[in-house]
Amino acid sequence: MLRKTLFGLSFLVFVFFDAAAQVARPKLVVGLVIDQMRWDYLYRYSNMYGASGFKRLLNEGFSAENAMIPYAPTVTAAGHTCIYTGSVPAIHGIVANDWIERETGKRMYCATDTTVQPVGSGSLWEGQMSPRNMLVNSVADELRLATNFRSKVIGIALKDRGGIFPAGHSANAAYWFDDKTGQWITSSYYMTKLPAWVQRYNDRRVPDSLMRTDWNLLYDPSKYIQSTGDDMSWERLLESDNKRTFPHSYTSVIGSKRYDPFRSSPYGTTYTLDFAREIIRHEQMGQRGETDMLCVSVSSTDYVGHRYGPNSLEVQDMYLRLDKEIASFLNYLDQTMGKGNYLLFLSADHGAPNNAEFLKSNKYVNAGNLVGDDAVKSMNRFCLGKFGDGMLVKKVYDFQAYLDLKRIDSLGLNVKTVKKEIVEYLKSLPEIWNAFDEEDLMSTVLPPVVKDKIANSYYYRRSGDVQYFYKPQYIEGPSNGTEHGAWYPYDSHIPCVFFGWGVKAGKTNRETYMTDIAPTVAAMLRIQMPGGCIGKVITEIIK
Repeated sequence: MLRKTLFGLSFLVFVFFDAAAQVARPKLVVGLVIDQMRWDYLYRYSNMYGASGFKRLLNEGFSAENAMIPYAPTVTAAGHTCIYTGSVPAIHGIVANDWIERETGKRMYCATDTTVQPVGSGSLWEGQMSPRNMLVNSVADELRLATNFRSKVIGIALKDRGGIFPAGHSANAAYWFDDKTGQWITSSYYMTKLPAWVQRYNDRRVPDSLMRTDWNLLYDPSKYIQSTGDDMSWERLLESDNKRTFPHSYTSVIGSKRYDPFRSSPYGTTYTLDFAREIIRHEQMGQRGETDMLCVSVSSTDYVGHRYGPNSLEVQDMYLRLDKEIASFLNYLDQTMGKGNYLLFLSADHGAPNNAEFLKSNKYVNAGNLVGDDAVKSMNRFCLGKFGDGMLVKKVYDFQAYLDLKRIDSLGLNVKTVKKEIVEYLKSLPEIWNAFDEEDLMSTVLPPVVKDKIANSYYYRRSGDVQYFYKPQYIEGPSNGTEHGAWYPYDSHIPCVFFGWGVKAGKTNRETYMTDIAPTVAAMLRIQMPGGCIGKVITEIIK
């Protein structure tokens, strides 16, 4: 009897340890975030996509076709943070790309950290960056914790915020592009000097080589039936060739601005994914016996989208080239990791509306623009007439008006009264859909879905005092190109595609959310979901 009992206990111990040793995980997790990619781009240009890029992801992977951003405003820093934390700005604290700190009244850029120093650059502005302002951890952090920090996590993007926030607080490295030097840089938050292989890569001056080639259309212009003409008044000029038409040149700008146009080129994508391959090779990502994570953000799609707008030849050609880049990158992962040994998800931080002038030219009478600085001036003109002072509104960031609370107090004015009057003024403007005092959101009459999105963005220490939104198809920004930030589907409907290890091919049209990506990755890896996560696992994805 004793022998049987001991045998049984031994068997249970064996089973326990064997199960622990057999936790199934992929060699590598790759997060691929395409900045400003509308969901419809998966299909809008599909007649010209090859079989091995977007189509392969959709045919062999799983697509959540109705994935939405559950907060507003919808901007880059908040989007990248949300994808990897499964959280929302009200919890993770990254309410915008820029905000005003309520305690100090000073402007804060989302990734700024004055306690660190640049590494690989002499520019404080470019290099004093870290995830310190992010209040929660990411799924990448949880992977590091789950393996007692044996897993390696690295984030990269042309934009600092696109590389930093996804990789989380405990990342081994994050790299971003310094447009003053044309090189990959980081900060002392991660390391004291660049790895030798990164310095060698920088020494190759890859952007200089890429910029020598003009950007021309991949195919005959007649094939681009999903776009308008090549010289449209609602497109922004490219500084390097001072024109809106193909071919676009990138070599005429000299001095400190010489790399600015590079961001607005398809070569920025080539450069980013090339560096991603170098990271995998030199850091032995996914080849060390542990599951690693590489967080990649493609930023040039956003720069091109802002400049030319969704209906441009440039955006269509950008995505045709991105399709080829993705196909090449997947092929590289197949070769280095083996098919089915890596998990990749593709999403976006936000979408983008059509240009208002383009819409009006096509009989959309309800469309327009208002520049953010004009909004500040407009509100201050009203305050001058109403309260005798034209400096009560300090700044507008992403449809949020920040008031000068100290000035209001010094003038003996009641803050609630000032906010109420500004709200009523904004609501009287023909282009405004709605406006309200942020602190009165719960008592404001709004559709529940919109109220939830705005509540999910409100963090008292960093959010504005008065929130407003334009009517559909109105944009806060220049009349050419496009902007983003609203709660409308064109800004908040994003791709969400899982591919590779453990993924069941298929799709769902039920509504899912950006916040669902991180918990789904966590469930697949059998690790804890991030601390501020409010998302749900997309169970249909898991094989």
